[in-house]
Amino acid sequence: MSDKLEIIMELKEKKSISYYMRVWHRYAGFFIAGFVIIWACSGIVLIYRDTDFLKHEKTTHVNLAADINPAELGSALRIRDFRVIKTEGNILFFQGGTFNKSTGVAEVTVKELLFPFNKLAGLHKTASKSGIHWFTLTFGIIMLFMAVSSFWMFKSGSEVLKNGILTAIAGIVFAIILLLFVK
Repeated sequence: MSDKLEIIMELKEKKSISYYMRVWHRYAGFFIAGFVIIWACSGIVLIYRDTDFLKHEKTTHVNLAADINPAELGSALRIRDFRVIKTEGNILFFQGGTFNKSTGVAEVTVKELLFPFNKLAGLHKTASKSGIHWFTLTFGIIMLFMAVSSFWMFKSGSEVLKNGILTAIAGIVFAIILLLFVK
């Protein structure tokens, strides 16, 4: 009986880094499965951010200084590529709204993603100042670990590992081509 116990103890001691990488990879994969689904859905939604897909209009009123320079109006309203389309009396018209020069009130209509897609898209645009950036940083690190640890899933020198490495190289080359040549 003690011989069997010694063999079991000896087997437990001789586990390789490959064994531990497979175990950590498996449990990290289970842990982040929900995150990956959320990340994928929000990424798909962000692809169509320049369309009205899953969006609704929201009108807000912003009080600004009545004497604000029209050139500064775009930055005050945080509108990219701002330009005045026309002026009628004291009213400046721009894409998505108006500004009354006499009262300083801007009426801005924006299209926002519906709930919960607005929250999901926010994950992709998290700034380092936000408290949730720790979540997105942790998720990124776990995803990096998943990519690297996948090379320990198969025995060294096996045909599956060789094909996996070739496939990974092809994926890296494809990603670089996309980054360099797709606008």
